[in-house]
Amino acid sequence: MTETLDRTPLSVLLSQLQPSGDAWEIDIPEDWLQGRAIYGGLSAAVCLAAVTAAVDDLAPLRSAQIAFVGPAGPAVCVRPSILRQGKSMAFVAADMTSSDKPAVRATFGFGAARESALAYEQVSAPDVADPAGGGRFFEDREGRNLGPNFARHFDSAWAAGATPISGADTPEFCVWMRHRDVAMRDSLLGLVALADALPPAAMARMTAPAPVSSVTWQFDLLHDRPATDDGWWLCRSSAEQIADGYSAQHMTIWNSRREPVLVGRQSVAVFA
Repeated sequence: MTETLDRTPLSVLLSQLQPSGDAWEIDIPEDWLQGRAIYGGLSAAVCLAAVTAAVDDLAPLRSAQIAFVGPAGPAVCVRPSILRQGKSMAFVAADMTSSDKPAVRATFGFGAARESALAYEQVSAPDVADPAGGGRFFEDREGRNLGPNFARHFDSAWAAGATPISGADTPEFCVWMRHRDVAMRDSLLGLVALADALPPAAMARMTAPAPVSSVTWQFDLLHDRPATDDGWWLCRSSAEQIADGYSAQHMTIWNSRREPVLVGRQSVAVFA
């Protein structure tokens, strides 16, 4: 028996972002929430969508720094502002508010490609099976959703590491993920929304449910236009330390050809 909650495809949801003066507004439906708020990846994607709608002729996105200041949603307002726009790089901020209170502050760095004599890459993908060989990460065998509401929008397949609330010795998740919305499978906005869809790796150490909340998230894109062949992205999140109610973790995403496309770091508040 599968879940019956109505789903709003992400491509449809983002098309509902509407200008309002110097800001952009959108209402997030229940199926995209994590509890009563928007999860971090969607908050970042909405901020980025507002920035790219407000500012013309931006170079490819290279890096983002995001602070999750307070709960966001379901109705949010995003105000983009150009911090600096040079010959090759532009920095654009986006401030998201919810009920007139600060919710998210994001800074995006866009940069044009330049010729360079330097080239180096050492972000090897783990040796895991293709997604068809893994069990579902967010669903049980009957297709019932085991995660937050927004998890229904993703196909997921366990690749390696632990599972949430399993009391694992090593706090690491390694999961194949893809959008069920085909229109978002090869989209930068889709990748940003998916990149923070996994639960914090600290949850692998838990033996009972407890709240967690992202504090900050920083990520760098390793290619001008990240792409994958079949919609699947291999996502790994590993906690390096959990102490004093906080966790520090690093995050990496590879495409279906095992090429690295995104690296990131995140600070998480842990209430356990």
